[in-house]
Order: sequence, then C-alpha cells, then structure tokens
Amino acid sequence: MKALLSKAVGGPETLVLEDVPSPEPKPGFAVIEVKAVGVNYPDVLIIEDKYQFKPARPFAPGGEVSGVVKAVGEGVTNVKVGDRVLGNTGWGGMAQEMALEASRLIAMPDAMPFDEAAAFIMTYGTSYYALKNRGHAKPGESLLVLGAAGGVGLAAVELGKAMGLKVIAACSSQEKVDLAVKHGAESGVVYPYGPFDRDGQKALAEQFKAACGPKGVDLVYDGVGGDYAEAALRSMAWEGRFLVIGFPAGIPRIPLNLALLKGCDIVGVFWGTAVSRDPAGHRENVRELMDMYAAGKIKPYVSERFPLSKAADAITHLASRKAMGKVVVTVE
Repeated sequence: MKALLSKAVGGPETLVLEDVPSPEPKPGFAVIEVKAVGVNYPDVLIIEDKYQFKPARPFAPGGEVSGVVKAVGEGVTNVKVGDRVLGNTGWGGMAQEMALEASRLIAMPDAMPFDEAAAFIMTYGTSYYALKNRGHAKPGESLLVLGAAGGVGLAAVELGKAMGLKVIAACSSQEKVDLAVKHGAESGVVYPYGPFDRDGQKALAEQFKAACGPKGVDLVYDGVGGDYAEAALRSMAWEGRFLVIGFPAGIPRIPLNLALLKGCDIVGVFWGTAVSRDPAGHRENVRELMDMYAAGKIKPYVSERFPLSKAADAITHLASRKAMGKVVVTVE
C-alpha cells in the first residue's frame, strides 16, 4: 500500500509517497481501508516537530479519517469487517490503510459521504467541547469567532447557531465573512492581516468592540492567536469566557490585567487530551453531534479535495490560511 511519509523534519515539500507494508490487526485494533482524510492545522505543525505530539519517523500525517473496516484484532467487538467508520487518529491517516485502536472508531450515518465524515470529528468535536464543556455557552449569549471561515471556526459558527447563540464572524476577507453568515453567523467583521504595531492593535480592538456592541461579547472563540487575541479580549463582556483554540498567527502575549478588569476567564481547549481523559463525556458529545447532523443543523463544508498523491499540496494550501471550510484528501 502507499503512504505519504514524513521522514525528516520540514514542511510539506519534505513528504514522500512510498510503498509500505499493510498493517496487521493487533489485539484491540482494527485495520481501516482509508477513503478520505481531513486536513487540519496540526498536520502543518506535526511534520515540523512543532506539535504537542512528536511521533517517531517515518510517520504519515493525517489526524482524522473515514473508511471501511478491513480486519479486526482479537477482542474487538464494537466494529466488524465492512463497517463504515470515522475516527480521530492523531497521525497516520494519509495512507491507503491504517491500524487504529477500535475504541477510537465511530460508526458513520448511512447517509454521510466519506469526505464529510473525514471532515467531521476533529472540527465539530473541538468546537462543541469548547463551547459546551469549556465555555458553558447559554442560549442568548453572544459569540465572536476568529477565523470563522476555517475548519474549526466554521464548525463553531454552525454549533453556536444550533446552541442558540448570537454569532459574530471575524475573518480576513468579505468572502469568508459571507461564507460564515451563510452557515449561521448573524453578522461579521473583516480584520486586516497582522502583525500590528500598537496603533494597529488599538484599531483592531475598536473594530471588534464595534462589532460586539457596547455590552461586549460573552464568548470569544480564538482559533487564530497572534495579535488578534489581545484585541478580541478587549471586546469581552463582564465575566466572559475567552476560549484558546490554536495559533496559526503565532502564540499571543496577553496582558493579564485585561482578565482582571473584565472579570473574565481565559480557558484552554485541548480536545485531544480531553477525549482520552473523559471518554464517557466524549461519547455523549458525539451522540449529540450526530443528532445535530441528522437534523441538518450542522454539515461539514468541504471546499477542496486533493488525491493522496497531492496530499502535500493540501497541507501547503491549509498552511497558507487561504482555505475555507475543510480541505480533504481522497484515497483510492
């Protein structure tokens, strides 16, 4: 079988497509014929050894997959050969086959296509855990989503709408704001590209404050980081919650006096670890997400598809911050 491998530290240009042996189903594992792979920002980081996890090389990037169960190991009872499944993998997904702990596999709804399934669990799982479990979002509250047209951002917009929140989309272009509004945002704001000097920071903060209104915003979903974080924090309402999701614009430096003056919480969101620490809570969230999908309240927006032979280009495209919705690699 073929797999896209990281054999040396570097960007997408260092990845190589090679023939490797098919995996065997160890006890507790299932072998999946991979049909599609969701591309996420951790794929950009992990091949450069900048992610929280550093797998031994060679390894394939690709943290979420959909496919068909090919074989199961001893003791596996939750899936069987022929089942259509999706799962979060951490890495290893950009291959024609992969072995994964069977406990991490989720049955796909019959009507869900493979590309949507591969674009589902990491973005909606992260965003739902952020809003529900870490942000304790309540109907009627306001939500400012930074990077609202990206994978996790657009999921946050849809989920915010489904949870009864007033969603404000913040994006780098009007085209992206329009996409977020189409998916449930009530309004939007176009921010300029950073980094910013002090005057630029103040102007950005005023933009966010104007978009959020005089009361301020109850929740900030920050999937961007960099200089955008402080400006968004300045727009918060009293006792608001600032959700820390990711840092494609860089790791921000936050003046903590702002948290004091706003009486607000700065809350870390690390979904991957939360899944392993609270599997029962994760299963409950998955059930609720599948119910929302079945009801048509959420639906992955796959903007572009790349074949496995061009998967490095898919990661490059995502890293450019030009992608909207989800980028998916299809596997033949």
